[in-house]
Amino acid sequence: MTPEWLAAAFEEQRTRLETVALRLLGSKADAEDAVQEAWLRLDRSDPAELENLPGWLTTVVARISLDILRTRATRREAHGGEEAIRLLPAPDQHVDVELVDSVGTALMVVLDRLSPPERFAFVLHDIFGVTFEELGAILHRTPNATKQLASRARNKVRGAEASTPGDRDRQRHVVDAFLAASRGGDFDALLSVLHPDVKLDVDPAAVRMGAPQRAEGAPAVAAVFSGRALAAEAALVDGSVGIAWMVNGQPRVVWNVFVDGSQIVHIDMHADVDTIAKLAVAPV
Repeated sequence: MTPEWLAAAFEEQRTRLETVALRLLGSKADAEDAVQEAWLRLDRSDPAELENLPGWLTTVVARISLDILRTRATRREAHGGEEAIRLLPAPDQHVDVELVDSVGTALMVVLDRLSPPERFAFVLHDIFGVTFEELGAILHRTPNATKQLASRARNKVRGAEASTPGDRDRQRHVVDAFLAASRGGDFDALLSVLHPDVKLDVDPAAVRMGAPQRAEGAPAVAAVFSGRALAAEAALVDGSVGIAWMVNGQPRVVWNVFVDGSQIVHIDMHADVDTIAKLAVAPV
């Protein structure tokens, strides 16, 4: 691949990449910055290692966009008509055309209510057809946890409940066992309710409160919670059973808990006020 060929190939993908970034970020300027950063990374890469250039570029733009979503200062930008760029499906992906056509300015307002991982999973899977395996690799989650993220996002967009009563009963059983083991400092019991590859993600506000930024694997996550969560209780978080620490009836820290079968596969810890304000937290 010559530099000229690579530049031409990138330009062929630019509109699609800007569309992906726009749907993730909600800002045309940020989307253009993300795509430009992807070009810089491509320019520094070894072309011989790029077996699937469109797929590689989509992954890079997605990663850059996710970083922006996670670190962006809280702000709200108006999404005028000039932001509603028509989605152009990639020729090598299976795209829900009806859903693509429905994504406009109004849906951007709805997407703005999703957490960064939810928005990421919904946009890339439901709109651009990226597999849960690929999304899981980017988000550092199991494919099942990523699938649950997309499902939660999809239900929020459609105004439906995130889980059924049967799902919530099963989730509640797992969460209650987790909380009991945590409060009692029962390390072995914690290990039994945590998937071996479980991951804990923590937002910056929770890190400032003393939580680790990240923990991976059942022993590491169990060590974080063992002997703790004394004041936390099971709660409905966006329609699924999670955990919340409430003060005077208001959530101060919220944990999204993703359950697969009888084990927890992922936990998101939120202490940021703006993030928690977007979550529907209620007693179980």
